[in-house]
Amino acid sequence: MFSRRWFGVGRITITLSIMFPMFRLLSPIILLVLGLAGCDSGADRMVTVEFWAMGQEGERVRMLLPEFERRHPGIRVRVQQLPWSAAHEKLLTAYVGRTMPDIFQLGNTWIPEFVALRAIEPLDERLRTGSNLALHDYFPGILATNRLNGHTYALPWYVDTRLFFYRSDLLAAAGFSTPPTGWDGWRQAMTRLKGLAGPDRYAILLPINEWQLPVILALQCGAPLLRDQDRYGDFRDPRFRAAFAFYLGLFESDLAPPVSNAQMANLYQEFANGSFALYVTGPWNIGEFGRRLPAAIQPDWNTAPLPGFGDAPPCPGQDPENGAIGVSLAGGASLALARTSPRQEAAWLLLEFLAEPAQQAHFYQLTGDLPARQTAWNDPALAGNRHAQAFRQQLQHVQATPPIPEWERIAHRIAYYAELAIRKQMSVDEALTALDRDVDQILAKRRWLLERGLIP
Repeated sequence: MFSRRWFGVGRITITLSIMFPMFRLLSPIILLVLGLAGCDSGADRMVTVEFWAMGQEGERVRMLLPEFERRHPGIRVRVQQLPWSAAHEKLLTAYVGRTMPDIFQLGNTWIPEFVALRAIEPLDERLRTGSNLALHDYFPGILATNRLNGHTYALPWYVDTRLFFYRSDLLAAAGFSTPPTGWDGWRQAMTRLKGLAGPDRYAILLPINEWQLPVILALQCGAPLLRDQDRYGDFRDPRFRAAFAFYLGLFESDLAPPVSNAQMANLYQEFANGSFALYVTGPWNIGEFGRRLPAAIQPDWNTAPLPGFGDAPPCPGQDPENGAIGVSLAGGASLALARTSPRQEAAWLLLEFLAEPAQQAHFYQLTGDLPARQTAWNDPALAGNRHAQAFRQQLQHVQATPPIPEWERIAHRIAYYAELAIRKQMSVDEALTALDRDVDQILAKRRWLLERGLIP
């Protein structure tokens, strides 16, 4: 029986060796040359970077990649688009199964969890050596969400926060030709708006299944949220209680309807109909309002930063400049490198590329996502958008939630007990006592680890 070497190159070599004995001396050289020729193909030298991105970002980022691959002809990028609803679980499953992508998008509130899992590669060394990422160009409060224990683990890709979307025509009818200053001024405006609207309409929409505004108000009051190295809940702190009571007062005064997002058939239609004049939401709604509101309403809506409390109750002294912009949440999505990736250098080149101001400005035009780099805001498409300018102001006044893996679960409990209090199923003190109890249970493992000198 002949070996498989009779086929292909092996067959030629053996046949020639039999026919010409001198060929036996040359055959290794011929095989080496042929082998090198086969290994020298472009496909063998190509590096393929696996990139996971969520929602529309996973679809639209593909439009930026031809330029990246033109600059780096030895790298190809394969994008996997994940739905936001499944992204968190998908990333955890990939981590457990050791199938993490080389580079991936994640919400910045997820970063502490993936750092705790040791799933993310720290970026500090790369940022120190030759990077042109200019960290001072990022919004400071947003960049802070990507840093833990003195290390940078991801870089902001795009940013968001929350502020007022309002009907300027309805506000003018209530006697305010310009946005009010301070929560006291906005509360007065809401009272007048409700008086003009009538019993079936309201001043502001605050979906009761959202935790963001109670937390924003608490941060504006200086509430710590957690205590003792984030080991316990601190929701009975007087500052959180004051902010929580202020939030509930908007419902008690009939300024906001006690409804969730799911109970709003079409919030854009309701906003256009004047069912409410104010809405606290994020930048994704700039595009939605532009597409969904009737043409007649387009000139009559705008955005404004959230106010601070100034000298007004419930948090006197927290903001000495009455009417100044109050803090909002530091939100958005970041890009990180997988710690176990064998292609980190190529993935880092992609991260650097996507972080360039020009690419972030282009990405804004493709998606409406606000750039994390401040110089990207000088692009005419963004600088000329009047609805985006309030976000640029607000992004200078943002604060992160506690950087712990358990925060997502804690946030859901805040929304749960806020809804019970809004519906009068619990008093303020009962809700906050129950919230502290639940959060203490959520943080039990964290306490156990810290007591043993371990990093959660």
